Amino acid sequence: MKNKHILVVEDEAITLAKLVGYFQHEGYQVSQATSQAEMNIVLANNHIDLIMLDINLPDEDGLMITRTLRSQSDIGIILVTGRTDAIDKIVGLEMGADDYVTKPFDLRELLVRVKNLLWRISLVEQFNTQKTQEISNSKSKSLHFGSCSFDVSKRKLSQNGQSIKLTKAEYETLVAFIEHPGQILSRERLLNLIDHRVEAPNDRTIDVLIRRLRNKIEPDPKNPEYFITIHGEGYLFGAELI
Repeated sequence: MKNKHILVVEDEAITLAKLVGYFQHEGYQVSQATSQAEMNIVLANNHIDLIMLDINLPDEDGLMITRTLRSQSDIGIILVTGRTDAIDKIVGLEMGADDYVTKPFDLRELLVRVKNLLWRISLVEQFNTQKTQEISNSKSKSLHFGSCSFDVSKRKLSQNGQSIKLTKAEYETLVAFIEHPGQILSRERLLNLIDHRVEAPNDRTIDVLIRRLRNKIEPDPKNPEYFITIHGEGYLFGAELI
């Protein structure tokens, strides 16, 4: 865990220095930022495993930053803030934060939280790597779910032996779900995963693609079994792949 890269985003100079110094002393690679703008530069140029994020930043609210980060990646997020309102904690966790720490905090307790979160992330990464490898190994043959057979490499989908034509965007959306088994994918995440580009893509773009896939594949499109809506979060591919 000590080779993990942590980004501390904090505009309070004393707290920033304390966090950076402590985690560097504990053997972690640590970067720092005092605003969302600086944070984005660090993220663009480094692989970051975990972000310690202050809610009160000069250029953007940390809760909004959390929502954006979670829609784009599975990076670890610990909110570190002076706010003590329970509502802020609940909202922060709903936005996608993994943990929430209020100031003043005990550095040793924060270290334990960081270690635990990094450990959980590593387990998820191992699981996803294994699943991705299994899917990659099976791309030369057909995958099966429900009454469907899907040859990923040949871009051929059939149901009960009948060929189903998919547009490029529909094909890429289906592949995105298959490559992220058991994961809830937000609309923004799905837009980032598909190569297809449309004019002014937005949340509705994904909704339209999901509706079209449901109409083509689902036994009952009004009661979907494969493309399941997770209200407030996105979509989940609920079929078991064989």
